Amino acid sequence: MSHNYGLILAGGRGTRFWPLSRKSHAKQVLKVVGERSLIQATVDRLRPLIPPERLWILTNERLRDEIVRQLPEIPATQILAEPAQRNTAAAIGLAAHILRSVDPEAVMGVFPSDHVIGKPARFLELVEAAYRSAGADGMTVLGIYPRWAETGYGYIEFPKNVEKGSLTPAPVRKFHEKPLDHIARGYVEAGHFYWNAGMFFWRAAVILEELRRYLPATADLLESLPGFADPDFAARVKESFPKAENISIDCAVIERSPRVTGIACDDIGWSDLGSWNAVWELLEHDSDGNVAPAGSVLHQSKGNYVSVPRKTVALVGVRDLVVVETDDALLIADRESAQKVGDVVKFLEKNGRDDLL
Repeated sequence: MSHNYGLILAGGRGTRFWPLSRKSHAKQVLKVVGERSLIQATVDRLRPLIPPERLWILTNERLRDEIVRQLPEIPATQILAEPAQRNTAAAIGLAAHILRSVDPEAVMGVFPSDHVIGKPARFLELVEAAYRSAGADGMTVLGIYPRWAETGYGYIEFPKNVEKGSLTPAPVRKFHEKPLDHIARGYVEAGHFYWNAGMFFWRAAVILEELRRYLPATADLLESLPGFADPDFAARVKESFPKAENISIDCAVIERSPRVTGIACDDIGWSDLGSWNAVWELLEHDSDGNVAPAGSVLHQSKGNYVSVPRKTVALVGVRDLVVVETDDALLIADRESAQKVGDVVKFLEKNGRDDLL
């Protein structure tokens, strides 16, 4: 276990959590479902397996200082700001280059910074199994058993006889992009299609080999960098990283490499917390299905989510709404349309409303 490291990817903007999530205070640093921010909860969850001194975080310039403030237990030198957004292939490749220079035997797990795991003990058992597979030169992904026919996730197709919850990785037959609704229903009915949650495990040297095979231009760029301890490292990354190809690790390597296996997870209480509706689903409801601050007036109203911290909110005769207020903005949306909140951000960008971004 001393060669196991964790990479937490924390560069996203969380646009579907507007108006609370902004460029300089994005979703991953917010206390959305508890007393700890999502990235703090991620570190807490991993701590029994991966101590803070072996955790690395990749984020952006706007968020780095806040993440350093929230996570004093992680060495600040291991919280890095990418000089440009280049998707997950370049980010993971950079982290693999760093870890191999720090520890040639490094085995790395890749974790999103903004997910919720309701059953952390079971999650760690599955993660430990994935690290074991990766240590033996495997490339292992975690598949989440689908609880409904979701069209917003990619799917991992396992063999039909895959054993849910087994700690032994199974072959991956194919990765599938986000499906249409009727196809997603077929996946769930089939029973051997799992959600791809974006958690990957491999030796740093192995993923660099695969990048060399499938993404040679980016591999060349990474190989040209000095080791992490070199005094010129930061300057060289700032110069070279923006030239990397802008592509996800899934499209670049995972969906193409025959070396990938997967663990078909049983229930770990996973949520990617992809919208305000997902927050509503996770939090405790009143008898009418509402989630609202104490003191709210909810008359003949059902299924609403209210986050308005400094005012008394009164809802009368409405249902399934999201109401979120900040000092400079108010969001009112239908819960079932919460995935479209990101379209508001696109509108604000198009109209130059940087003050609201």
